[in-house]
Amino acid sequence: MPPPTQYTLKDSVSQMAPKSPLSLEIPPRLAGFRLDQALVELLPDYSRSRLQLWIKNGAARLDGRTVVPRHTVWGGERVELMTEAEPATTVVGENIPLRLLHEDDSLLILAKPAGLVVHPAAGHAGGTLQNALLHHAPELAAIPRCGIVHRLDKDTSGLLMVAKTLKAHKALVDQLQARSVHREYLALVQGAMTGGGTLTDPLGRHPTDRKRFAVRRDGKPAVTHYRIETRYTDHTLLRVKLETGRTHQIRVHLSHIHYPLVGDPVYGGRLRLPRGASEALIQALQAFRRQALHAESLGFIHPDSGEWVVWQEPLPDDFARLLAALGENP
Repeated sequence: MPPPTQYTLKDSVSQMAPKSPLSLEIPPRLAGFRLDQALVELLPDYSRSRLQLWIKNGAARLDGRTVVPRHTVWGGERVELMTEAEPATTVVGENIPLRLLHEDDSLLILAKPAGLVVHPAAGHAGGTLQNALLHHAPELAAIPRCGIVHRLDKDTSGLLMVAKTLKAHKALVDQLQARSVHREYLALVQGAMTGGGTLTDPLGRHPTDRKRFAVRRDGKPAVTHYRIETRYTDHTLLRVKLETGRTHQIRVHLSHIHYPLVGDPVYGGRLRLPRGASEALIQALQAFRRQALHAESLGFIHPDSGEWVVWQEPLPDDFARLLAALGENP
């Protein structure tokens, strides 16, 4: 693999193509707010200090004028935010292959393989999807989280959307918050389900293990719809649709109702082998060392065209082989 390419602030800015500014209108509900406070409400992916800096240096203008961050807004004003103001990250770009299904001036759609971490974090400073995206498109350094507006766990495969402009980023985040993005998963669970349903238990950090999440009365709202796709002897393949996108949401919700995902090392418990399972099935289940979860379908309104667009991604080979072994078991 070629050595990582470091993109500095100067390098990232110089490689950006000129873009039109992001234009926002101050809504009446923010009347009486300071300009910086209003922008924090409208652009939650930027820190207040970053927005204050942009206002001061003229990168965020109110009705075409440079004003101070404490300037009071009354609703109806137009804010223009220059997209090439400054990079929003110092992450290193790395030449990691990407499977791109679509790319245009505003966004790209990719299929993430199982095993690829989305964001750099403790223990994963490099080799992530964000590193790969910066190598593919260095201009993403100017977008919050390099354009990644939602995420998949490391060992979950499937579809992700990435914004390439601030306008597209805001549009996609707004759709996620409005719960209008279509996200459908295939999930293989332990146990024979008899029907589908909807799970609405709120989710939050586990009270004693900070790396895990759990159902909590004081947690954040979470809505997971599921229906049966295929029944096996002691397993069920579900089609799962998300309304919200909480961390580990599908994994926690299904484990909470005692149908954990096959292979889930955190919420799955010990491996349960079906009574009378063939040797081939036993080997297939023992060899599957990740949660059996795949983001199969993704749909939303395109930020530029306004048209509904949708993509689908077939199951990866390891997941497909496991289902084949289940289907062949007597």
